[in-house]
Amino acid sequence: MSACRTSAVFDPATYARGVPYELFRELRERAPVCRVPETAVGPWPAGPGYWAVFRHADVKHVLRTPGLFSSHLGATQIRDPDTADDLEFVRAMMLNQDPPAHARLRRIVAAAFTPRAVRDLAVVIEERARALVDAVAGRGAADFVEVAADLPVWTLAHVMGVPEEDRRLLFDWSNRVIGYQDADHRASSTADPTALSPIGRAALAHRPAAPPERGGKPLNPRSREALADMFAYAHALADGPRPGSVMARMRQAGLTREEFENMFFLFAVAGNETLRNGIPGGLLTLLDHPESCEALRRRPDLTDAAVEEVLRYWPPVMDFRRTATQDTELGGQLIRRGEKVVVYHASANRDERVFADPDRFDITRSPNDHVSFGFGPHFCLGAHLARLQLRAMLRAALDRLPGLERAGEPVRLTSNFQNGLKHLPVRWRTSR
Repeated sequence: MSACRTSAVFDPATYARGVPYELFRELRERAPVCRVPETAVGPWPAGPGYWAVFRHADVKHVLRTPGLFSSHLGATQIRDPDTADDLEFVRAMMLNQDPPAHARLRRIVAAAFTPRAVRDLAVVIEERARALVDAVAGRGAADFVEVAADLPVWTLAHVMGVPEEDRRLLFDWSNRVIGYQDADHRASSTADPTALSPIGRAALAHRPAAPPERGGKPLNPRSREALADMFAYAHALADGPRPGSVMARMRQAGLTREEFENMFFLFAVAGNETLRNGIPGGLLTLLDHPESCEALRRRPDLTDAAVEEVLRYWPPVMDFRRTATQDTELGGQLIRRGEKVVVYHASANRDERVFADPDRFDITRSPNDHVSFGFGPHFCLGAHLARLQLRAMLRAALDRLPGLERAGEPVRLTSNFQNGLKHLPVRWRTSR
């Protein structure tokens, strides 16, 4: 496989045109574990390259074997942190921990996602989804990305105790971190300072220049320096008048300063952006398969299976990185200690060895062993909450917007990490 072909796997511009499923299929057959170069992208310098993993079984093996493939050594993003201090800081995040340290932080987070807590949220999430759809129903057309974006932001604000007036900050932080490869998102600043709470306005004073730089070079968007405003807000929120909020409880759980800041990051960004991309992507998938869309409209009992198929077909997160802890073999390749290993969920979810007719969208598919929420010790703690929101928003759209269809071409996010949409114009019939 030529370096020219494999370089498309890394290039963020590839994904602005669509996930390269045909290339993934070719790689699963001919080079299921292969080297991918990290070319320079805009102001971002080239990196050392990595081993990409495309088959379902190999992806699961990497994700369930932290002793061989570490989340901690180099963190979990393809791009290396800029400095040793940046790496040390992001290592404090739960996503970037290995057992047993990971288990301690996971137990703390799990307290916010007990079955009872999620059940209680289900009712208010469904009400919110219906309200968001009803608010635009009379227009006959909308950008569904804008309609859907509010639900995960609102849900997280509700869970974290973020005041209503500060929700837009969560939106901006997610854009800046996840969309840093996209010109429209990397310097997102949509929150109106005059409408923010006092702690929101105070946090803005810590926001770095856009785009944030260090010595004339762009900052890693996940560094403490690049997100100084978010972390200032996190501490002020935890110290505020909401002692029962999740973030106040996190502060009281004995976390270090770095752990607390990264926990806020995890809630505010990871728990937000995946659904902001997954919900519009799910609706687009349904609209592009009108027979399935109509079947789901007529048969609500298919919703749970449809949600799983949407997650398989449109995985919000396309890949995650690990680092080899020792020399090892995978897919016939010798991987050296310290080398990056990146698993491609988007490819694993279309593996012919696991899924019959994998490029077919089938809302009755069962079993459905997708890896969109990961696998092993890092399986997503918020998976049930994510499913609730995806279900609620898709059901509300199908049930309350008759004749729902595309009204133009969707615009994809430029990102080699998140499978996202920036715009999804849709229209429907109104009673007027």
